[in-house]
Amino acid sequence: MDRATFACSTAFFRDYSSSSHTAFCLPTGHVDFIEKVDSFTYSDFFRDYLIPNHPCIFSAKFTEGWGSRRNWVTWDGKPNFDYLLQKFGEAIVPVANCDVKEYNSNPKEQIPFKEYINYWNEYIRNDYRSSRGCLYLKDWHLSRAFPEEDVYTTPVYFTSDWLNEYWDAIGVDDYRFVYMGPKGSWTPFHADVFRSYSWSANICGRKKWLLYPPGQEDYLKDRQGNLPFDVTAPSLQDSNIYPRYTQSQPPVEILQEAGEIVFIPSGWHHQVYNLEDTISINHNWVNGCNVAIMWCFLQDELAAVQREINEWKDPMDDWHLQCQLIMKSCTGIDYKEFYNFLKVIAENRISILENGLDDEALAKNTPKAAISTLGMLHAVFDLKRTVKVLTSLSANEDFKKLDLTSLSPPPEALLHHLKAAIDTALL
Repeated sequence: MDRATFACSTAFFRDYSSSSHTAFCLPTGHVDFIEKVDSFTYSDFFRDYLIPNHPCIFSAKFTEGWGSRRNWVTWDGKPNFDYLLQKFGEAIVPVANCDVKEYNSNPKEQIPFKEYINYWNEYIRNDYRSSRGCLYLKDWHLSRAFPEEDVYTTPVYFTSDWLNEYWDAIGVDDYRFVYMGPKGSWTPFHADVFRSYSWSANICGRKKWLLYPPGQEDYLKDRQGNLPFDVTAPSLQDSNIYPRYTQSQPPVEILQEAGEIVFIPSGWHHQVYNLEDTISINHNWVNGCNVAIMWCFLQDELAAVQREINEWKDPMDDWHLQCQLIMKSCTGIDYKEFYNFLKVIAENRISILENGLDDEALAKNTPKAAISTLGMLHAVFDLKRTVKVLTSLSANEDFKKLDLTSLSPPPEALLHHLKAAIDTALL
């Protein structure tokens, strides 16, 4: 990306930086289709989709070089079970039962991949019926389990990925997934983890997406404030259960074909169906454009926990710590880890701005190489967004009530270093 073009994108974003929330608007039912790889730049995506938080679809041309599209698919566009078994047969994979509701999701079990493929073949032969129900392989961390496999390359549009940059750095988890499921498998109504962005590429098969812009989900809640499990259920028409449903807009509907990538913006609730036997690759990610939304989500989650256990506030000496522990068990992160998340992201960018990147590091597939590829102005943009969120976190009363002595460097020192690095970079 050229410096001038990114500078325009950065200037465009300044209009949004004074608020913690972005205004969302989209022509009813309209989703842009990006056809050509050569004529669509990172700056285009940044300006037209990341900043305004709009969905879009990338054509199959963006994935045609992927190893998974060559090897995981038969000549007639079906999953290549023989190849998949040869490569991954002994792996243990997470499988959800789409026919069973457990709280507000589908129950999962861990089974051998070869057992799942045997089930899938039998399910197809039995006209897509089974006494075991409709099983859907979901949230499989294949890239982490098989890093040497030639599966895909993350498109440049999605490489400013703070979630995976952080979790790779601490070596605990990642947010890169493979999904495989028969015709009729589906994912219930939800918004993505931390209200992150997501991208989903169909290796084979077709999907139908039902998307609701942020705020529309409020009209879909029942009288107890719960979201529906299935947004197409007839019970939503019952005003005694869902009193505001008639005020909701129809969902934005996407039909995703083989090879295409769907970009799902931050905080958009959605429900997804596999219309054919389908394999997809999915990432969740956060960056400077939506980290403020992640921070707002965490504050809302903590407030919900505090309301739930408010009666124990006086008799419990470590009530604030217990709230953090409960929030982490529900969301996967607490305030202190969120600080460390921001710290890792900031320090990677400060290192590049202060020391540059040698040719050997650039040749490797590392977070710092990805940062450098996007350009120094992008690193500055990231740091500016980090400063805003870190300033808010440091001033947060719930954060200040925690034992912060284990944080290194202290928040004030990190903020000072961030601001100094930005000032130096802009000289």
